Amino acid sequence: MRAHHVVMAVTDDMPIFEAAVPCQVFGVDRPHLADPWYRFSAVPIGEAPVRLSPGFTLAPVSGGWDLDSTDTLVIPACTNVHDDPPAELVDVVREAYRRGIRILSICSGAFVLAAAGVLDGRRATTHWLHAEELSRRYPAVRVDPSVLYVEDANVITSAGTVAGIDACLHVVRVDHGAAVAAELACRLVTPPHRDGGQAQYHRPTSPVVRDDWLAALLDWATEHLHLPLSIADLAAQANVSVRTVERRFAEALGMSPLRWLLQQRVRRAQQFLETSDRPIGWIADSCGFGGPASLRAHFARIVGVSPTTYRRTFHERASTTRIAS
Repeated sequence: MRAHHVVMAVTDDMPIFEAAVPCQVFGVDRPHLADPWYRFSAVPIGEAPVRLSPGFTLAPVSGGWDLDSTDTLVIPACTNVHDDPPAELVDVVREAYRRGIRILSICSGAFVLAAAGVLDGRRATTHWLHAEELSRRYPAVRVDPSVLYVEDANVITSAGTVAGIDACLHVVRVDHGAAVAAELACRLVTPPHRDGGQAQYHRPTSPVVRDDWLAALLDWATEHLHLPLSIADLAAQANVSVRTVERRFAEALGMSPLRWLLQQRVRRAQQFLETSDRPIGWIADSCGFGGPASLRAHFARIVGVSPTTYRRTFHERASTTRIAS
């Protein structure tokens, strides 16, 4: 049986972590897990040595590119999401897609796939920090910033950095089965499948508003999140009409007053879960959810995991960090 050939395309200044993940998953021979394992190649784009950030050099491969034996093409994170990716790299991706080769991008590597037209009409993801830019530059792509990875036919895109491990393990699961992927995950000391998506790592921010009465109203509402605030309450506090409140929130924040209140309540709950051992009921009351059931429902919908799972992940990590310090 011929080993499945995974080829990683590498260009100047690609970050080393995203490039190292496929090397570790596919490039280390593991006949004890599956025989044959993968055949892996890291191939620089161009004829000159490629410099990986920060300070690693990869020598060019004699003969250049040959997609004839490639079964899976991996595109690590691109150098800068605001720059056009190298034309030669885009051509390689476009040709691989034409040939039906499976393509996997890690983090901002999705921008390369989008530039090649591979993601047109497809659901895809990238690091949540870059999701809005991906949507803006490539409106034909259905960007989902909440997930760790997306598989759409033979195209796989993953979220930021560590989510590349999740996507690579998914490839192993598809090729060799769940048991092999689980055993490999144990050896890498990582979960075979993480709960939730990257939404749990993206804490809703408090928008900055500096003009007119809205800034003072947002400050007041933030201090009174424990109360069952309504749009009428906000209007009364600002001494304006309900319609005026709704219009200013839409103009300045791009959302309704109730959606903004919900995001701020979730953000406050995240802070309590990360930094305290307060009961869920106390957190629900303090953040204005009215009860644990409401907190759990809204939190799971927005963050992607339950409050208990979020606390277990981030409160323990924060405690470990304090101990290490």
